[in-house]
Amino acid sequence: MSAVKDFNGKVLFLDRSDINTDEIIPAKYLTEITKEALKPNLLEDLSMEGFNPATDLEDKSVIITRSNFGCGSSREHAPWALEVNDINLVIAENFARIFRQNMYNCGMMAVEMSKEDIDTLFSEFSSEEATLTTDLEGGSFTIESVSGKSKTLKFAISGFDRTLVDHGGWVGYADKKY
Repeated sequence: MSAVKDFNGKVLFLDRSDINTDEIIPAKYLTEITKEALKPNLLEDLSMEGFNPATDLEDKSVIITRSNFGCGSSREHAPWALEVNDINLVIAENFARIFRQNMYNCGMMAVEMSKEDIDTLFSEFSSEEATLTTDLEGGSFTIESVSGKSKTLKFAISGFDRTLVDHGGWVGYADKKY
């Protein structure tokens, strides 16, 4: 079994819907042959007021965003670019279907939360540094700000997606099953 990824860490809040795969990793990097080559280019084309990928990605391990994250192309490079930057958890209202499944295929998590919960996370935590801790067994995560505010929310993933996470992705699962 492959190692389960780390789903804890500092949070990057991206307050925008419809962040597409070209913004996650620009198409000009799709010829790269290693995941590591994608690392410096994560979110470099994301157009969002006040966002600077050169400084805002540093030490972040979790993304909280709005709706339709990962729309656009069905390429696997978008989750790979997140993974190689140690971002294994994205929380949003919803995801593009193929992007979402590519995340789980890589042993990563694309957790869907209600609009109300996402709004609460942004209003209560996005103005200061926040850290998220995931309780995979309990199906919850706790977010805590540097000022001491804290909130725990439940999440659900399907049984098969949980199996992929437990095996570190599709390859680890296939190695065990086949």
